[in-house]
Formats: sequence, C-alpha cells, structure tokens
Amino acid sequence: MKPVAVLCYKIIMGKVQSIIRLLEKVYPESKTALSFSNPFQLLVATILSAQTTDEQVNRITPSLFRKFPGPEDFSRATEEEIIREIRSVNFYRTKAKNIRRLAELLCRNFHGQVPARMSDLIKLPGVARKTANVVLSQAFGKAEGIVVDTHVGRLARRLGLTEEEDPVKVEKDLMRLVPKAKWTTFPFLLMSHGRKICRARKPLCQQCLLKKLCPCPEKK
Repeated sequence: MKPVAVLCYKIIMGKVQSIIRLLEKVYPESKTALSFSNPFQLLVATILSAQTTDEQVNRITPSLFRKFPGPEDFSRATEEEIIREIRSVNFYRTKAKNIRRLAELLCRNFHGQVPARMSDLIKLPGVARKTANVVLSQAFGKAEGIVVDTHVGRLARRLGLTEEEDPVKVEKDLMRLVPKAKWTTFPFLLMSHGRKICRARKPLCQQCLLKKLCPCPEKK
C-alpha cells in the first residue's frame, strides 16, 4: 500500500473509532430489536422482518411461537397454517414456504438445531448474509461479518464509509474499516441512530452528534 493510501486509511480508521465511541455513549444497549428466546426464534423473526418493521414482527411472534415452538412443529405444519399466523407481514407466502423448508432441513441435517456457522446458515431457504449475521452475532455472539440493512447501508454511505449500494459490497467495506471486536455491535449502533436521527427522509442533522464527522452533501 502506497504511503498516501496508508495515511488515508489511518484517517478513516480514526474516524470510524470516533463514530463508534460517540454512538456507544448515546446507545449503550444497542442490539437487535427483535424479541427471541433461542437461536431458532431469532432466525424465524429475522426472516419475517424483511421489508417489515421489527415492531410488527414482535407483535406476531409470541402467538406464532406458542403454536409452533420449534423446528419440528414448523416442519409438521402446512404452509397455510403458518400463513394464518404471519399474514400481517409483507411477502408472507414466500416467508411461510421458506420457514417451513428450513425447519425441515434443520431437523434433517442439524438435529433440529440452528447451525452456528455462516457457511451452513446461508444454505438455508430465505437466509442470506444479513439474516445469518444477525443470528450469529445476536444469538451466538460470533463475528463472521457485519449486518447490513437499509439503515446501515444509508448511514455508511452518508458518513463516507462506502460508496456501494449492494449490501454485500457495503459489508466488505465496513469489515475493512471496523475493528472486528465491534462487528457485532456496530451495525446496531447505526440502526439505532438511523431510526432516531439519521432518517431516510428529513434527517435531523442539526441534532446529530456525528455532524462534524459527516461529509453527506444532504446535510443542512
């Protein structure tokens, strides 16, 4: 790496550390907003949360998990039975199909347990890197990657940490910049800040504790 590139890298690394330090003071308990009691419940809830708010998912999962407590129960259910419980979320038919199929695979290949490896998780129906990273970080405390949802992608671009739009490419950029010890918490800090201050529409820039670190041209 050329000296100028090394200097730029060190500068942006220092910026990332400042961002983390400031956000941790305001959002000390940042973690997934989804309610769950075990890795399987978190896996299902995360699948349900795609294109749906965490609040809506949390409204339906208590009754869903009472009716279908584990993978065996989901695998024995019909898709229509699952649909009746999750109809209020977006893309409920596709999600019901994927959840039933992944429950069958967990029972068949993993003794009914959610695997704690990225390579195994992303082979399950309806599970991409975002979902796998949520489960690994929040249920197992493992850092194999960084969760990238719409909030994380938006804030990463506004803060000048990436120019990418594709979540996988955003994740790769963040993994180069964020200390691995912070991979499990960093995205949830951004999510908390994205919901409260750095909104997609009309961000509250004058109230933002990161405004001195933010190069976003939208900033007022």
